[in-house]
Amino acid sequence: MDIILLQRIEKLGTIGDVVTVKDGYARNFLLPQKKALRANEANKKVFEANRDRLEKENAERRTEAEKSGEKVDGVEIILIRAASNTGQLYGSVNVRDIVNGLADKGHEIDKKQIIMGNPIKTIGMHDVRVDLHPEVSVTIKANVARSDDEAELQTQGVDVLAQMFEEEQREIEEMAAANTTDPTLEPGEIPADMLEDGADAEASDSEENAEG
Repeated sequence: MDIILLQRIEKLGTIGDVVTVKDGYARNFLLPQKKALRANEANKKVFEANRDRLEKENAERRTEAEKSGEKVDGVEIILIRAASNTGQLYGSVNVRDIVNGLADKGHEIDKKQIIMGNPIKTIGMHDVRVDLHPEVSVTIKANVARSDDEAELQTQGVDVLAQMFEEEQREIEEMAAANTTDPTLEPGEIPADMLEDGADAEASDSEENAEG
């Protein structure tokens, strides 16, 4: 379907452009939300008659969005969530969580303006895009952590997940070192004293069976 864009649409064009899109995309999204008009002769005439007004209104909204963007851009919201030792959340952080987090900071953002792609499922610092206007986007930080202390570390730039992995690896190495009784052994070789203990135990069992 050919349509006339009434605002900038990412990867499609800007206001006034005539573009071709799939029928379903036009009928279910662009036309109902008044982001476009069908590109027939009547609508083309209507658009041209109102082009100056539409472009002026769009410019005013863009200016307002830019002012709001200066306050929102780079804002960090802290979201405390339960997670496993590997950093996987028991659940996820979604658009509503982001909206509520921004509201707590005094920024009223519509959920339709939050662009996440997929919900957040791990602890860490996550970039989230906020589209304040078709031509104005900013990025906020979602600091997802298991505690306030952990969130503070992430604010300071510490990669908590990497730190957890390093500590886990160190513990494994220390346990392996503590369990090594003979440094001359080949990997998988059983120490001689363990073999002797096993032989003594078998001999003892044999004697007990004979006496029984």
